[in-house]
Amino acid sequence: MPTRALVHLGANAFIVGRNVEKVERMAKDIATSRNGARVIGIGSIDVRNPASLQTAINKCVSDLGAIDFVIAGAAGNFIAPIRALSTNAFKSVIDIDVLGSYNTAKLTLPHLIKSAAKSKSQRRSGLCATGRIIFVGASFPMTGMALQTHASVAKAGINALSGNIAIEMGPLGVTSNVVVPGGIEGTEGMDRLSVADETESSISLIPLGKLGTVKDIADATVYLFSDAGSYVNGDILTVDGGAWRTSGGMLGRAMKYPDFFLSDEDVKAARKGAKAKL
Repeated sequence: MPTRALVHLGANAFIVGRNVEKVERMAKDIATSRNGARVIGIGSIDVRNPASLQTAINKCVSDLGAIDFVIAGAAGNFIAPIRALSTNAFKSVIDIDVLGSYNTAKLTLPHLIKSAAKSKSQRRSGLCATGRIIFVGASFPMTGMALQTHASVAKAGINALSGNIAIEMGPLGVTSNVVVPGGIEGTEGMDRLSVADETESSISLIPLGKLGTVKDIADATVYLFSDAGSYVNGDILTVDGGAWRTSGGMLGRAMKYPDFFLSDEDVKAARKGAKAKL
């Protein structure tokens, strides 16, 4: 994961999430990537709630001294056709993805501005420029994607949010970019959204002929946070082996267009057998 790579390269980290046990376990695991690393994990934090998030940010600054880099990656998703997608289900994804990302950016920007100004004054010492934020996006807004109306709209909002931050905060030294992962092998997202028995045929549509790895996304993050990416601002960096060029807007070949939408066929569950959240 990107955070592990950053910690390995010398950063300390503060991660938040709703599940206390999961976040604390993840923090302990990431801390093993470098001797002496400080990695703090705080659960019961809801990015949709500014007060909850502000508490975490205050603790981060208190414990680690500053916020130099931010990764805004909160997301909620499931498979559902628009005709079965309830208003509440749609709103839930918008709230987590868009509102959560906005709250994260809004509340950390004062710290990123301060960090960027400090790093600018210290550039002669050879320190890496800081004051950068990355959002986690998806290729759906660029291609359209069946059964992903909610996620497509939410990720389009995140692209717009990042672009506006780049324009307004760039003069203050803060960069804002979006990393768009493709199908990443062995991740929860891949398991949740993969159509059963369709992985091999989906891989055949990827120009590079393989799924991505967690390292691919980590490398993209390190690039954007390094001096090599210091002049990259307002960009959408797609890391999917070229899949967005050939996906055709469907999750799998078994869902033939437009036949699937002209039938009453139920949405196929993901590998773990989870029902679509409608």
